[in-house]
Amino acid sequence: MKFIGIDLGWKSQPSGLCCLELVDLNLNLLNLDRLEAISDVLFWLDNCVQLQDSAIVAVDAPTIIPNLTGSRLPDKLTHKYFGRYHAGCYPANLGLAFADRTVGFGIELENRGFVHAPEITPQQLGRYQIEVFPHPAIIELFNLPLILKYKKGRILERRLELIKLHRYIVDVLPTFKPALNLNSHPVLFAEIPTTGKALKALEDKLDSIVCAYVGAYWWFWGKERNIVLGSRANGYIVIPKREN
Repeated sequence: MKFIGIDLGWKSQPSGLCCLELVDLNLNLLNLDRLEAISDVLFWLDNCVQLQDSAIVAVDAPTIIPNLTGSRLPDKLTHKYFGRYHAGCYPANLGLAFADRTVGFGIELENRGFVHAPEITPQQLGRYQIEVFPHPAIIELFNLPLILKYKKGRILERRLELIKLHRYIVDVLPTFKPALNLNSHPVLFAEIPTTGKALKALEDKLDSIVCAYVGAYWWFWGKERNIVLGSRANGYIVIPKREN
């Protein structure tokens, strides 16, 4: 079983891409990339996941948007349950400029046999897609009181927060079940960059790892250790649930 994490560029910006493969109880990192054009992202995906492969694609983007205006149900629910952590998500509706791109990406996945999976039988092979959101996932996985603010602010402050995320991924996810095996990937064991452009590139890749891991956690545990905000009809977001 393979697990694809896609930190999708909602407009024209690059997307972070991660491919994990489950072998026994270890998630091996097969590929980590960052590409701009949707056609290139789909080509990358087709190379990582052959037609006969089982996989789940976890996308950080609203791939189901039924509402013409306002916010989707899952958007509102993130604010209800995660607003106190500063982890409410951006509202999505069909009137916004990114909608065609993100919804279209979900349709491209469906055309490849990846069915939406707001419900899942744990550890059953198949081809699935889900929407995920790194901020609340990071809060839940690592039991944090607030989001890590690595996306906005001064470069130095963003870098310090990204260092924290990097450490959680490298040090903590390998202790979970399933365990993340990073295979000493050069991107993850190099010094954290100091320039804005390089920092953004690393941010996208780390987000894609989180997305892929959430996909694996959902497939492995289902609702025993995850929550689903929303539904197939209204849009949904899968979020891992912290252990007490």
